[in-house]
Amino acid sequence: MPESKLRILVVTQYFWPENMRINDLVSDFTERGHSVTVLTGLPNYPEGKVFEEYKATPKRFGEYFDAKVVRVPMLARGKRSISLILNYLSFFTSASVVGAYKLRGEKFDAVFVYAVSPIMAAIPALVLGRLKSAPVFVWVLDLWPETLRAVGVLKKTALLSLVGKMVSWIYNRTDYLLLQSHGFFENVKSYCTKEIDAQRLVYFPSWAEDDFSSSDPQISTLLDRDDTVFTVVFAGNLGEAQDLPAVLDAASALRDKVAIRWVIVGDGRMSEWLSQQVQSRGLDNVLLLGRHPLEKMPGLFANADALLVSLKTNDVFEKTIPGKVQAYLASGRPLLGMINGEAARVIGESGAGLTCASGDAGGLASITLSLANTDSMKLKAMGESGRQYYLRNYSKPLLLTRLEDLFRNATLRKVNR
Repeated sequence: MPESKLRILVVTQYFWPENMRINDLVSDFTERGHSVTVLTGLPNYPEGKVFEEYKATPKRFGEYFDAKVVRVPMLARGKRSISLILNYLSFFTSASVVGAYKLRGEKFDAVFVYAVSPIMAAIPALVLGRLKSAPVFVWVLDLWPETLRAVGVLKKTALLSLVGKMVSWIYNRTDYLLLQSHGFFENVKSYCTKEIDAQRLVYFPSWAEDDFSSSDPQISTLLDRDDTVFTVVFAGNLGEAQDLPAVLDAASALRDKVAIRWVIVGDGRMSEWLSQQVQSRGLDNVLLLGRHPLEKMPGLFANADALLVSLKTNDVFEKTIPGKVQAYLASGRPLLGMINGEAARVIGESGAGLTCASGDAGGLASITLSLANTDSMKLKAMGESGRQYYLRNYSKPLLLTRLEDLFRNATLRKVNR
């Protein structure tokens, strides 16, 4: 008997044309025959202003791989902390009110929340889950309020406590909490005041987009292959959490010692600072390529000798596995990690690369030099080891099938109550 098709509502503050993993999940679910509706805001991440291409032709962004895209008004995130907070508040308020109105009369079997910061994106999902009598799944990808404290957005204990109460309210009203890291479980449990049914807490890691795990040869238009230098690529958001000052210190330390080029691709709140520092410090071994579409990354990674992930250290970040780690592993290239905790464990366990402590610029210089002096066959073996680890632990088809089963079983339980 064929499996029934599902009506899925995805609630996410971030969505195409922004480069987000949720885009991948949506397209895969529609390819599997499910009916998918996405409730989202206006694309403005990470630059902080609404994309010009969207403003020019908003109707062109009303459908994505046969998924219906419903957008609600919101304030852009800007470049200041206050504008970022207003961005968060405006989305969950607008999605709860305007979103509920735009989706009136529609029925869903499951409501799925892509819960990177801010966690308040789950509030409109809870509202709609109640209105539609549908189970709500929150994919917890950041820990709140701890992440706010860790990145310095909120420092006052009273405000952090208030956010903590909101997190507790959300967690206790969510049907299923999907946790991207084993390190999240104890933290999430601490905010659940009700007795927690073990079935409600589900380990559900991230995967890499299909292009990263493709076996087809990848060609880059961003960077030429150069076998005369050892190429380290960092890709992703350029924010305070990525500890870019330590990365530049490592690049500076190796500048006159060995032929290594550091290629940084992405955009974010530290972009301007990064550009100024590279110029003022004369770091001609650091290339800043700016932001580019996700589909350009596999070709870029193919021309790298190593892929870098870095994250500041604190009790929150140590429990987190940045999404780029899966993409790096799937790419079959050695990894360099200036990172602690779960991500360092994965890199070590996979045999895919070398790590040093977060914030240790000297350590990063040392492990980079070590990789640069490693035999090419050993480097290839490290990359392949990482790829095989990825296929065993983060295979997207297996994860999506598991999510489908969760949706169906939850729907049946709702019906049988």
